[in-house]
Amino acid sequence: MRHLLLLCLLFTACTAPPTKPVGKTLILPTPLGLPRLRVPADNPPTAETVALGKQLFESKLLSVDNSLACANCHNPQLAFTDQQPVSTGVRGQKGKRNAPTILNAAYNADQFWDGRARTLEDQASGPMMNSLEMGHSLEGVEQAINGNAEMMSLFRTAYGPRVKVTVNLMAKAIASYERTIVSGNSPFDKYVYGKQMDALSPAARRGMGVFTDAARGNCAVCHTIEETYALFSDQKFHNLGVGLNPAGELTDLGKEQGKFRTPILRNVALTAPYMHDGSLKTLKDVVDFYVGGGNANPYLDKEIKALSHLTKQEREDLVTFLESLTGDLPK
Repeated sequence: MRHLLLLCLLFTACTAPPTKPVGKTLILPTPLGLPRLRVPADNPPTAETVALGKQLFESKLLSVDNSLACANCHNPQLAFTDQQPVSTGVRGQKGKRNAPTILNAAYNADQFWDGRARTLEDQASGPMMNSLEMGHSLEGVEQAINGNAEMMSLFRTAYGPRVKVTVNLMAKAIASYERTIVSGNSPFDKYVYGKQMDALSPAARRGMGVFTDAARGNCAVCHTIEETYALFSDQKFHNLGVGLNPAGELTDLGKEQGKFRTPILRNVALTAPYMHDGSLKTLKDVVDFYVGGGNANPYLDKEIKALSHLTKQEREDLVTFLESLTGDLPK
């Protein structure tokens, strides 16, 4: 029994308790049209962790040559995108995919276009160690933060004076900040959920009819609208044939046979260019792409059908409806 007690004491001494924020847990905003966010039990947001996460998000210390921050590819002034087909990483290297907006990313069931990260916490550290993005090592980025007095002061304020700064803790703070980057209360929300009948223009209302009508646009089959909220995403993965080379072969296989995550359409008018490879410049281009039925390939999603029956007016109205999904942006 004495030996067992000694082993338990040794184990307790060698096993650090999980790091928890020291501040009061925040109640996250829920704008009109959005559901309440689920927050991991081991990462409750506080004013201090959110402030720390924002500083980390904007810090170039996270890149190996101090040239890039998360905010370079997810610029708050550009609806948290960089408005480029693909982003530029350290040493001028071009990435392979379009940088998706951080707006409402907290609602994604999976992160990245191919869903390789389950949570915001999982996602946040990925770019730091990606050779085409920030190009750091785990040890290198931890040393950079531990060696910065301003950052260490913020960590101690958020997690206490004896905090041990790790990449995992950085990712938690960034995720807490990103959970405050939500946007709703769009003209669509005011019309549908706020019952403000003048919130949508006649063209936008016609476009919503095209969007939701299975016989016309059928867009809502993947970009779903619920009775009390709308994420405009089924949180699934679909093959549209985007990324075919001239030989008709998929150059980017994504999750499975060229499938990529259905993006949330909120604020879509602000986040051009479109698709996972940034290949479509405008919303009109996106509508025209679907009018053509996507790009044929053996794995094309069964829901993708040519919309050539849509009139010119219906296509224009559909774009107008998509523009009505622009909501209040975080300050």
